[in-house]
Amino acid sequence: MIDLNKLCGMKGKIAVITGAASGIGAGISKFFADAGVTVVMADINESLANCVKEEIIAAGNNSIFIKCDVTKESDCKALADAVIEKFGKIDILVNCAGVARRHTVETLSEADWDLALNVTLKSVFLMSKHIVPYMKKAGGGKIVNIGSGWALKGGDHAVSYCAAKAGVWNMTRAMAIDHGPDNINVNCVCPGDIDTPMLKSECEQLGGVYDEKFKEECAQRPMARLGAPVDVAMCVFFLCSDMSPWVTGTSLVVDGGGIA
Repeated sequence: MIDLNKLCGMKGKIAVITGAASGIGAGISKFFADAGVTVVMADINESLANCVKEEIIAAGNNSIFIKCDVTKESDCKALADAVIEKFGKIDILVNCAGVARRHTVETLSEADWDLALNVTLKSVFLMSKHIVPYMKKAGGGKIVNIGSGWALKGGDHAVSYCAAKAGVWNMTRAMAIDHGPDNINVNCVCPGDIDTPMLKSECEQLGGVYDEKFKEECAQRPMARLGAPVDVAMCVFFLCSDMSPWVTGTSLVVDGGGIA
């Protein structure tokens, strides 16, 4: 009989997860912690992140929170160094931080362009820059970057988000090529519409109301429902586990068939 816990090899691993205070990042944090992973939650929102951390601890699992502005290299380096000092290793990095600003090129401000690109794309560069060297010294690791269905196709009123997520996807492939020889797997998970505060924000930015009617419209896809953070978390878990040793440089679309 197969021992799935042994096959996954996740118990005792140390995972850094950005954007962990809410939405998909919080869902990944809780799922990983339930599986025996020690979760290092990185976010700029201290109050929300601490709520998620306390929920994880109340369930008998392990988590710490480190406040981190993922757009600042000094913060990202400090976080990587602090995790190594405390735990001695970083096995997993999940780059989940992201910002969506729903505009065309005509209506998008330069400030919002910079915000979207810095939080969503630059953060992947900065976190990876300072964690990859530790993974190399340890003999390997797993990196999963959270992309989007709009990393693979265009979307309306989302020019900065589409640009940033497409960058995340192609950066994933470049990193996989560079660091495959270091035994570091780098992959991208591309969610569709997920029931999160970010989706609510996008709806409201476009002048809509985040109600059941809106959610039903989002559910117009083959699987006929809106996604949940755990749908993404399970796929990220697979790519970070020992069950995917030869999977790297690829994207896993998790959207209920939305772009099929």
